[in-house]
Amino acid sequence: MPLFSQQRTHAAGAPLASPAPAGAAASHLLKRYRPLETRAAGGFGTVEICLDSRLQRRVAIKRIPLGSPNNRAAVEAIAAALREARTMSLLQHPNIVSVIDFTYDTGYAYLVMEYVDGVTLEEFLTAVDGHSLTFDEAACIADALVQALDCAHANGALHLDIKPANVLIDRSGHVTLTDFGMAKLTSAAGFGGARGGTIGYMPPEQLRSDRVDRRSDIFSLACVLYESLCGFAPFVAATPIDSMTLINEGVTPPDQLLRRMPEASNEALLCALDPDINNRMRTVADFGARFLANLGDPREGQRSLAAMIEQITSYENDASEPEPDEPDEPTWVYDPVEGHLGSRTPLARRRTAAAIAGVSVVIATFSVLETIGVASPFARLVAALAVGAAAATAPQIGSALAFTGLLFMVLDATPLVAALPACMIFVALTGSWWIVWGRSYPAASSILVALLATALALRDPVLLAPAVAAAAGYLLPPVVCAATVPLGVGVAATSLAAQAAGGFLDAGTAVRALLAPEALAGIAGATALAVIVSFLLERAWAGYQETSSALGYAAACASALVLSAAALCLAHPMEITSPSVVQLATGAAVAALSSIIVGICVFSLGYRKDPEGDRS
Repeated sequence: MPLFSQQRTHAAGAPLASPAPAGAAASHLLKRYRPLETRAAGGFGTVEICLDSRLQRRVAIKRIPLGSPNNRAAVEAIAAALREARTMSLLQHPNIVSVIDFTYDTGYAYLVMEYVDGVTLEEFLTAVDGHSLTFDEAACIADALVQALDCAHANGALHLDIKPANVLIDRSGHVTLTDFGMAKLTSAAGFGGARGGTIGYMPPEQLRSDRVDRRSDIFSLACVLYESLCGFAPFVAATPIDSMTLINEGVTPPDQLLRRMPEASNEALLCALDPDINNRMRTVADFGARFLANLGDPREGQRSLAAMIEQITSYENDASEPEPDEPDEPTWVYDPVEGHLGSRTPLARRRTAAAIAGVSVVIATFSVLETIGVASPFARLVAALAVGAAAATAPQIGSALAFTGLLFMVLDATPLVAALPACMIFVALTGSWWIVWGRSYPAASSILVALLATALALRDPVLLAPAVAAAAGYLLPPVVCAATVPLGVGVAATSLAAQAAGGFLDAGTAVRALLAPEALAGIAGATALAVIVSFLLERAWAGYQETSSALGYAAACASALVLSAAALCLAHPMEITSPSVVQLATGAAVAALSSIIVGICVFSLGYRKDPEGDRS
């Protein structure tokens, strides 16, 4: 795509004296912003729609060529214009398009802006009958632009390139003004007309390169509103001289072209379009008050604009649909940061956690129902699938359901007095964990029920715990791993002890299950594995952001292999002296599986490792 070639970003507060080489800024942008489509291209550069891979939202990136770096005077003018553009990009107002990032190198300036899903006023006027607006629609446009300019002027900023192409209307009819600070930048770079504006919308003082002020923006705004009402731009010409001639000749009064044109609005436009800057209103608020006095209803205009844009965009979508016999274009682009699944859908990690939770809860519920005494396998399966579906919808619910099922199993087979101490401690620990971690991190709930499910399925609380811990290290931050994995292995160990006794669990049984050497060693080993893998993946992600190197991920996979083997040896110390072939093969397989799981996660879900994890 034309926007990115090879580049590196510039920090927002850094000096502008030593820009990176031409083509150095976009390689860094590509790590976060994935190009989707080119929306506009021209002499000023390109506007491209991209996907922000970090926040999973669309943005618009404008790339402006900065000309040759060999002309010292041009370089100094561009540096000054860059400072002004960056300063003006800080403007915050509902009717001003927000700027997310601003960077540059010796070849291009890049402006990363919020994406407005809609059309420009220029596109709107081209598409509608008569190429003009109703009074209500014009009132909506004028009200929004007056508020945007009033905010800018109050902060000492001039726009100097107000034109229909810089007025955006989204699908709800909301109007915003874009490209603040771009006029001087495009002028310094050798694009646009005098002072960077657009011929046909610039006032005479801007065409002459004389001093400009707020009244210059008022003139350009009046040009846009005149065109929006009357259907043509009164001063558009091939050259600045021709445009100046049209301005000096004056415009046809709007009330001669439009029936029922309000007198106050007519006079406001004629005053704002006066060639003499001293004869115009001094503030845009004054112009807005006079122009909007009796023009129309801005709210009704917004509803009308929204309805029209819906029609326009639906026609465009119908026209752009490929013929049935044409092959479909790929709908995704691989991004190593998001992985193969993450590149296809922004919800890949959450759906993965949901799938783990759903399958694990099905296994755990089936086992608990068998212990409780539900004889029919079909009935157990149906009930387990129903509970698992709820867990897949919200993994946080899955962990809560698993805890509840275990409590019912114990209370069904254990006298209340005997069960009370163990159950109270169980509720305190699991309830505290769920409030702090389980309800905030869907993946934490998924990992905990996965530890329980593998233990119940294999009748061993530590055998597959390293493999699940490896997945926890990818999905969760180190602190959450340190809270979730030991609780999961501990719950699994006590649950197995209760199942072995037909559901009976008193305090003594629970303590013996938790203090068994293999259980303690399994808890320690699996927790260490999860925390270390999580930490290494965080470091690998930080290294990738700085150097684009993926070597840290290989180290994380290798560490999972070594740590998993160590955890299993620690959990079965008596077997180290004379392990059987089956035991060796099992240990090697689990260690390899742990490493493979980390690799699959990185390959499928990407390099990104958020310090705060994937919260709901």
